[in-house]
Amino acid sequence: MTSKALILVDFENEWTDKSSDYFVGDISDLIKKTNKLLDYCRKNGYKIIFTTHIEKDSNSAFVQDSKNVEIIKELHKQNSDVLITKNKISPFYKTNLEKELKEINEIVICGILTNLCVRSLAQDAYDRDFKITIIKDCCRAFDEETHEFTLKDLKATREEIEFLNLNKFIR
Repeated sequence: MTSKALILVDFENEWTDKSSDYFVGDISDLIKKTNKLLDYCRKNGYKIIFTTHIEKDSNSAFVQDSKNVEIIKELHKQNSDVLITKNKISPFYKTNLEKELKEINEIVICGILTNLCVRSLAQDAYDRDFKITIIKDCCRAFDEETHEFTLKDLKATREEIEFLNLNKFIR
């Protein structure tokens, strides 16, 4: 039984849609690094969990059953991976994530947006006593300043969380 999980937060098409208010720019490098992380974790027996965000009653962004809430196809997602659909910022809120993490004591986090869903997952997992590692260069916010501030603030307020770049993590 694996005791580690990789949680990939909201890697969905909405962020890559140039016509969306939520477009975060070119993330081809982020996808390349995230695939490397995903392949490493899969090879090392981690449970793989993807989250996707849907805005209830929205007809403009994160619309249920739309192409924009599908996982970015370039990612090495497999059918055996767990997919958690959420309607709020926290992947724990009214989802089965807690159940999926029942045998897990260590989680690795990456995703979009660093300052919202990634941060919320880290905070909520921290409050549930998970050992947490955030892969800094496999996360993205709308701008670098927000990304860096969020990581700095999380580090200052939850010093047990480990913050690593991909190459250091897969050493």
